[in-house]
Amino acid sequence: MSDNLQQRGPQDRSRINVNEEWEVRYWTQELGLSKEELIRAVQAAGPSVSAVRQHLGK
Repeated sequence: MSDNLQQRGPQDRSRINVNEEWEVRYWTQELGLSKEELIRAVQAAGPSVSAVRQHLGK
């Protein structure tokens, strides 16, 4: 199955994949972080969006 390029956000909005550049762009904008801050937060809290938000206090 190919990606639907009309959808601008991640397919699974409950997880952050820092290995996909477009997902990194989406989540850095969504969370107001730099790429490096996002990667550090995912390394510390895991790929769950809710865990990353909790880690960041958001």
